Amino acid sequence: MPRFEKEQSEYSEKLVSLNRVSKTVKGGRVMKFAALMVVGDEKGNVGFGTGKAAEVPEAIRKGIEDAKKNMIKVSVSGTTIPHEVTGIFGAGKVMLKPAAPGTGIIAGGPVRAVMEAAGIRDIRAKCLRSNNPQNVVSATFEGLKSLRTPEEVARQRGKSVEEIVG
Repeated sequence: MPRFEKEQSEYSEKLVSLNRVSKTVKGGRVMKFAALMVVGDEKGNVGFGTGKAAEVPEAIRKGIEDAKKNMIKVSVSGTTIPHEVTGIFGAGKVMLKPAAPGTGIIAGGPVRAVMEAAGIRDIRAKCLRSNNPQNVVSATFEGLKSLRTPEEVARQRGKSVEEIVG
């Protein structure tokens, strides 16, 4: 029997990157671990967070807690996104394109983790400029935040969906 039982979460949790960081003090180097986590319910809600601790499991736990505090709702249409979008954060730039059903997630590691956690099944993505996982995940979130469905645009403009779609 296991020593401790981990409670089941309603969120899927993905470790994007685990980094060993060190701080030099008078007595030598102090090693810690930084974990970049992505959590999502696979129904359009997704969040990311970082945790730093002396032990890996503790850093992951802190990252999950931070990610749950920073959740966003993503506008999805079926299994893909409503339109093409580019997310920019710092030096990170991510281009997201909708894809036909059955395409799958064509994306690099950090972007793939975000899309799987968000519940997006068909998408094409390309990381431009930076490949730093933190900046890539943040840029992906900026892109996902700027997504709008035709219904949302029609409501904002006071028009019907047919007028917006064309």
